[in-house]
Amino acid sequence: MPIRTSLTAALLAAGLVAPALAETSIKFTLDWKFQGPTAAFFVAQEQGYFTDEGLSVSIDSGNGSAGAVTRVASGAYQMGFADINALVEFNVANPGQAVKAVMMVYDAPPFGLYTLKANGIASPQDLVGKRLGAPVFDASYKLFPAFAAEVGIDEAAVPRVNMDPPLREAMLVRGEVDVISGHHFSSILDLQAKGVARDDIVTMLYKDFGMDFYGNAVIASAGFIESDPAAVAGFNRAVARAWQWVVQNPAAAVDIVAKVDPLIDKALELQRLQLALDVNILTPWVKEHGLGAVDPARLDSSIRQLATALKLPTTPAAADIWTDAFLPPPEDRRL
Repeated sequence: MPIRTSLTAALLAAGLVAPALAETSIKFTLDWKFQGPTAAFFVAQEQGYFTDEGLSVSIDSGNGSAGAVTRVASGAYQMGFADINALVEFNVANPGQAVKAVMMVYDAPPFGLYTLKANGIASPQDLVGKRLGAPVFDASYKLFPAFAAEVGIDEAAVPRVNMDPPLREAMLVRGEVDVISGHHFSSILDLQAKGVARDDIVTMLYKDFGMDFYGNAVIASAGFIESDPAAVAGFNRAVARAWQWVVQNPAAAVDIVAKVDPLIDKALELQRLQLALDVNILTPWVKEHGLGAVDPARLDSSIRQLATALKLPTTPAAADIWTDAFLPPPEDRRL
């Protein structure tokens, strides 16, 4: 069933949708652990930005973007943070459980492949016959067929090895796989934490090989968008404010994450946050247009590329995946 966001947007713009009632509850799921790049959600909570919008938000860790999308689609969570490409794949496979992205966060995707110089892999063509390892739900791993198609290699010629997330970098260091996939701000730092020098890490970011994809976005279930559009808009306003605060106060933002999870390594998470800001969030497009929006033509193109590479039975339009109806005005999203 299509989501009537055009009407909702008109009502919001005209001020005819009432603000969220006090203590409107939202269960929000992350795609992964409590880390530096997700600091803005905790900042919005700690600084009272959610409260200012009449929202009571609980934030849970996740086990991958596909899991986060499923949680939101099921109604167990009203909103979440997930890779928009996983959302495309889910919506095609489950047309009756539509989920939409309502605020883009990673304007440049964090997807990539990582190996060690000693493995002799300097270009995508060198991957043929090499063992690629990652958790089966890893976004970069799931998108490897699209990467292979873009660079002109046969994905079947790259053997796959699945493992639990904590083993990924360790297996590369031990030589049990030749290359791994993952988010760059996770895999690079995790390899360095295992004693690998930065100069010994060979990185192939998908964005540098013709894959102009988007990354993680705030998502919401169709039911919640219909039942409480003001809460969705309020959530986005709070998160936009939080990202402005994070950019100005990255170390303090990590301190806030540490209040939620005292076991994090704050120095490591500050590096992780800074990498995400530099590569994925503060892109030239975001600096010009503000956080949260997308270029519809670019999103359409990436969806078509994804559908072709993954052999999806249908190719959804950008409007089936994304809505900007709940974004604050650009001046409130400047970073």
